[in-house]
Formats: sequence, structure tokens, C-alpha cells
Amino acid sequence: MRKPRDFDAELKSLEDKARDLKARKVQQLGELVISTGADALSAEELAGALIVLAETKDAGKREAWAKRGAAFFQGRTRRTAPASDRDVGGAQPQPSSAQPASGSAGAE
Repeated sequence: MRKPRDFDAELKSLEDKARDLKARKVQQLGELVISTGADALSAEELAGALIVLAETKDAGKREAWAKRGAAFFQGRTRRTAPASDRDVGGAQPQPSSAQPASGSAGAE
């Protein structure tokens, strides 16, 4: 005779995994904000910029942003806030002379 499945235990396990994934997503988003230097923006500025990004339908702009993001993750245009402004976790700050302008209406 087969052992009956414990659906309650399986459901709890799935809920725990979902909660862990959500927590990890929030942590990674926070790390991304910090690593891009966007933590220097106010919450209102950051929210406004994200709203504009989400509402943008222009495929050319979105593609340009995607390329810029890919370059960031490959380390070519990585920007960081000064070490005194945040916990860098051992990461070395990058020179800020190559920082592209961001947030302006005419940018890409």
C-alpha cells in the first residue's frame, strides 16, 4: 500500500520557497540600485525614473537601455558610489570620470 501524500507539508514547502525567492529578488534589486549608484537618488526620483522606464514603448530606447545594462553587467561601464557613502562589501570603487549622464529627457 502506498503512503499518502502530505499535501499540507508540500504546500508549506512551496510557500517557503516562494517567500525565499521573493526575498532574494528584493535583495538583488537593492544590490542593483546600490551598485549602479542610484542609491544617491531620492526614493521619489528613483520611483519616477522607473515609472518612465516601465511606460516607455519605444523599442529603440528600450534596446539602447538593454545594451547599456548588459555592458554594466559585463563591467565595462560599472558605476559605484563612494565607499564612504555605502557598505561596499569589499568591492573597490571604480573611477567616476566615465560616468554617463542619466535621467535627462534627451538621453538615449
